[in-house]
Amino acid sequence: MLRLLFVKNEAASLTGPTAEFYRECIRTLQEAKLPFMVGGAYAFAVYTGIERHTKDLDFFLRPADVPRALDHFCGSGYEAELTFPHWLAKVKCGGDCLDLIFRAGNGLCEVDDSWFDRACEDGVLGTRALLCAPEEMLWMKAYIMERERFDGADVAHIIQSCAERLDWDALLRRFGSDWRVLLSHLVLFGFIYPAERNRIPMPVMSDLLARMRQEQSEPAPDRICRGTLLSRAQYLVDVEEREYADARLAPGSHMSPHDIAEWTAAIDSPE
Repeated sequence: MLRLLFVKNEAASLTGPTAEFYRECIRTLQEAKLPFMVGGAYAFAVYTGIERHTKDLDFFLRPADVPRALDHFCGSGYEAELTFPHWLAKVKCGGDCLDLIFRAGNGLCEVDDSWFDRACEDGVLGTRALLCAPEEMLWMKAYIMERERFDGADVAHIIQSCAERLDWDALLRRFGSDWRVLLSHLVLFGFIYPAERNRIPMPVMSDLLARMRQEQSEPAPDRICRGTLLSRAQYLVDVEEREYADARLAPGSHMSPHDIAEWTAAIDSPE
């Protein structure tokens, strides 16, 4: 029901040349046998019923498939570029834009085979395509805590709409040592929706709270700032002036000093 409601409304904002551009992008990748998933506002609306009027579509691909995808789009006459080598490419046709996402902007959440294992097929603009699973959407959105953009409400709405179908064990594995990020959103969920706090499985909360208690007895970690994984701007003072190590350069993140410099320089530029 939510999907049908969204697709009906979505047709009003994605029509004519814009809709045909996206359909052609879907056909291009499918004919090239390059696996991809649709995410972003489209998938968010499918899972939550919350529609956002957007003319952009987000495709998620494995990093190794991005160069081939760009070659195919260029061969089809579109403008295609690797905008930020650590996470994002773009395909443009006039005023329309397709984002090709293969990691998060912080260098985490790399698209791999397991993304496709949980993806589900759905109707997209009159075609069939895979949608990113809610677990991966929640994982990626949980880290977005910029001054101008905080995706905590999206995380809460995904949980509200999908709590019973979420693979909570997979989520715990996804966050790994960043489990505090997940815990923070789960605590907020209980604050936002007090009548629904029991929809989060008790074993999950017990596990995370036990980790926090255990951590109190462990030696203090190195002087590192993980805030840069949450915001590219608001913790620069810590890594540039206060001598904290930047977590984006630690193992697990796929950012180099050059990537960080480019991503920082783009803070005041429109994406």
